[in-house]
Amino acid sequence: MSEASTITGIVHVIEETKTFGQKGFRKRTVVLEKDNGRFTNYVPIDFLRDACDTVDEMNVGDEVEISYQLGGRKWQRDAQSEVKYFLSAEAFSFKVLSGGGGGTAPADAGSANDAFAESYDEGDIPF
Repeated sequence: MSEASTITGIVHVIEETKTFGQKGFRKRTVVLEKDNGRFTNYVPIDFLRDACDTVDEMNVGDEVEISYQLGGRKWQRDAQSEVKYFLSAEAFSFKVLSGGGGGTAPADAGSANDAFAESYDEGDIPF
């Protein structure tokens, strides 16, 4: 994993939690909308395992700041197939800066971020 960074944007999409594999690995993606002046970027950020539940504290339209780490994976079906590389942004904390969504959102995720502290085995991740 890389060093921690932050991104601020408007919550554009909150996906449902998806479960993978026999161990029940969970992933939930939040897409932030970030206007850079010339065009709009849509940035997917992944919340893993118990952190999936903390996303319930966000609403579409909220302005949020998310702390994340970049991760990368190499994947190859077999020795003769093409190698593919995947980039992911894994969230480990967030705070709601201003509510613009359909419900009331807390000003800070606070104790909900404790779920991010859980360590995981990178071999459990299917991507």
